Amino acid sequence: MKAPFFSLPGLLTDEKASLHDFEGKVVLLTFWVSWCPDSQRDLENKQQLFTAMDTEQLEMVMINVTGRESSSEKGIQYYQEKGYTFPCLKDKGTATYDLYQCMSVPTTFLINKDQDIVQRYNDKATFQDILKGISTVI
Repeated sequence: MKAPFFSLPGLLTDEKASLHDFEGKVVLLTFWVSWCPDSQRDLENKQQLFTAMDTEQLEMVMINVTGRESSSEKGIQYYQEKGYTFPCLKDKGTATYDLYQCMSVPTTFLINKDQDIVQRYNDKATFQDILKGISTVI
């Protein structure tokens, strides 16, 4: 299945990024919210991976689901407090989250170089599961 197109502003800037920006690269796309313990654990793991990985081979994109936060500032505050450095966009409410038919957070998609979704990981997936999936497409 082709990954649905999105174009969203950055969490900290209004600079937009779209799925087309990552053509020809493997993308790890994660939807998250600040209040969710599963999202919090997942983001810590993703930050470690982002710090250690080869960004020529894999792009990581996080999307804060603003429509599931208590205020639009919560995701920004959490991202800044934790000192995260991975690229992060902000959803328009739940528009992109809904487009990807997410049911929970975090939800992570592994998208291949042809922009097909090759794997979907829900809130109960382990980080090891995600790493195994990445190894099959890089």
